[in-house]
Amino acid sequence: MRKTVLSAIVAVSENQVIGVDNDLPWRLSNDLKWFKKTTMGKPIIMGRKTFESLPGPLPGRTSIVITRDPGFTAEGAIVTHSLESAFEIGNEIAEQMKTDEVVVIGGAEIFRLCLDQLDRIYLTRVHATIDGDTFFPEFDPEKWHEISKEFHSKSEKDMFDHSFIVLERKQAH
Repeated sequence: MRKTVLSAIVAVSENQVIGVDNDLPWRLSNDLKWFKKTTMGKPIIMGRKTFESLPGPLPGRTSIVITRDPGFTAEGAIVTHSLESAFEIGNEIAEQMKTDEVVVIGGAEIFRLCLDQLDRIYLTRVHATIDGDTFFPEFDPEKWHEISKEFHSKSEKDMFDHSFIVLERKQAH
């Protein structure tokens, strides 16, 4: 069996903010399109609060929700109670969907728990300092190399300048 790539996709301000009041602290139409394109046809892993912030399960993707709440149910999603279980389910679904990638979409606690296991990060760097209450964990840039970077200027539909950056973990020698 081929190895499934474990990725994360996240938009992060210059001061590491990713959210405020369980929502995105900006409107970036470009980023939403990139998110959809990057995650379509793949299993996505998220925490309960992230799932609850969405309008429902995202079409064309299988949602795997991690929660400590044993009574939590999520219509149209798979609920699990550990990161390990979410990864196992994600790998099985990736194989069924004929993709080699499972994508973690948040939130902060899930990113923190899986950061050391990620192979790739799809990072939207929002070129602004933002007030927020939810942060992406610090990570060592020395352990990652930049595969691509694409700058976009702010526009009517995009509140801030931003860059789409793809990072891949450097292999330990």
